[in-house]
Amino acid sequence: MRYPVLPVVLIGAATLGGCSEGVLNPKGPIADAERLLLINSTAIMLVVVIPVILATLGFAWWYRSSNKRASRSQSENYEGRVEFVIWSIPALIVILLSGVIWIGSHQLDPRTPIAGKADPLRVDVVALDWKWLFIYPDQGIAAVNELVIPAGTPVSFRLTSATVMNSFFIPQLGSQVYAMGGMATHLHLLADAPGEYPGFSAMFSGDGFSDMRFIAKAVAAPDFEAWIKEVREAGSPLDTAGYAALAKPSTAVPPKTFASVDANLFQRIIDQTVAGVSEWVTGAAWCQPVQRAGG
Repeated sequence: MRYPVLPVVLIGAATLGGCSEGVLNPKGPIADAERLLLINSTAIMLVVVIPVILATLGFAWWYRSSNKRASRSQSENYEGRVEFVIWSIPALIVILLSGVIWIGSHQLDPRTPIAGKADPLRVDVVALDWKWLFIYPDQGIAAVNELVIPAGTPVSFRLTSATVMNSFFIPQLGSQVYAMGGMATHLHLLADAPGEYPGFSAMFSGDGFSDMRFIAKAVAAPDFEAWIKEVREAGSPLDTAGYAALAKPSTAVPPKTFASVDANLFQRIIDQTVAGVSEWVTGAAWCQPVQRAGG
């Protein structure tokens, strides 16, 4: 028996090996609740899937051509009891699954704040081509492709995009959320313990999409304060000219910090995006009358 089981073990190990930095290895309450919802949904569906698979194999074996004992009724009369069982069980499963997902989805609303011992840390997130800009409005600093947060402290994110629609995702902390130009979406996350958790863009956005990654570093509160002090002393300011250069498309951008940043930069980016879209719509060539030959 050990040899037939070996391929199953190897396949399972290879499949679960990629979960060490994914949704099945949560490091925060949101990701943990999402994993529980995923497990519960899968278990409920298996209540139907497993019996159907076993019944299919059993019927195929029993009604094989070589089994002379197998027989079936030739009657074409409607079997109400059979139809009731066939349809009622899946219907009950769908109702139960819908209820579990409905309740879980509302409990995990990204806009819902997370209760914590400390006040939430505010972070503004801007999706650029092809990098992530993180602005700390209360601390007056910013970083590119590096997110540092204190462990055990709720983080309140506001997200937007300075270009095309994108998707912000830190699998081990939970909740993929879209970042859209001219809009601000909200997300609340919390890291239970110090660690480094990969984040990335979960939506294709052009040539540099595959390199649009960052590391979310959860550190102890004293280390977070030390990092802020270090950024203020060693980083360069993110002024208007600096942001204009940063907003240009670039790929595989290494992490960089900025010692100061305009507290209203996030709102200015939203306003610029809205203004840019309005100018494009009102000035688009397809909106202009067509001049035909001969008047």
